[in-house]
Amino acid sequence: MDNQDILQRIQTLVQEEHDLREQPQDAGAGAEQQDHAARLKRVEEDLDQCWDLLRQRRAKADAGENPADADARPVNQVEGYRQ
Repeated sequence: MDNQDILQRIQTLVQEEHDLREQPQDAGAGAEQQDHAARLKRVEEDLDQCWDLLRQRRAKADAGENPADADARPVNQVEGYRQ
């Protein structure tokens, strides 16, 4: 996967995130609402992982290293970063 592939994945995830946020949520939907919230959370986590991987690849390239050596970090690590 190269930087362009990662950017395309990010664009796809951003569109899905927008679509999910635009869908009206019925408070009485129960399981549907939980599924929606779980999917939105997963999309947000995937986005964070993609952005982190892209930053790693760019940093390695800037340092003269091989960007292909960058690996996606686990969600719990990426989500634990301070903004």
